Amino acid sequence: MLEKFFKKSIKQDIIISILFVIFGIALIYNPNAIISILSFILGGIFIVAGIMRVFEFISAGKIDNYLLAIGISAIIIGIIIMFSSKIILSFFGVIIGIWIIYAGIINLQTSIVWKDYTSRVWLLSVILSIVTIIVGIYVLINVSVIMNIIGFIILIYGIINLLENIIFMKNVEVK
Repeated sequence: MLEKFFKKSIKQDIIISILFVIFGIALIYNPNAIISILSFILGGIFIVAGIMRVFEFISAGKIDNYLLAIGISAIIIGIIIMFSSKIILSFFGVIIGIWIIYAGIINLQTSIVWKDYTSRVWLLSVILSIVTIIVGIYVLINVSVIMNIIGFIILIYGIINLLENIIFMKNVEVK
């Protein structure tokens, strides 16, 4: 019985890993389409949840006004999410880009302080800080690079998990 459970679990993990690999590849090659699809799905979920709250309000005899407010709010949020995926992606990229630039500036400031303490690593730290600032600027200019990186990480995770499950399935006997 335990062997059957393990085999079923491993097969499910392999399927999930393959889906992660596919999703990662899709994010690398077409992040805008994936973000649009995810925004559409997430927006749809909000709209359905909002409609359910409105029906709940109506079926409760129009007593719980908060249900109506929640329902209408969820519907509006869903519509905004559905039709503003590029804005959401841009906003996400801008936040990440600004954060990277900020971290680079803080590291640059720290590097300059290290120079005063005659630390040997200050020059390397200055170079790495400048590279960090350049990467932040690049992210601000090319927002989709964030989604490419996330896609690459998801792809690597999917491949590692897939290999791990295959190795486990081939080499472990459940008694």
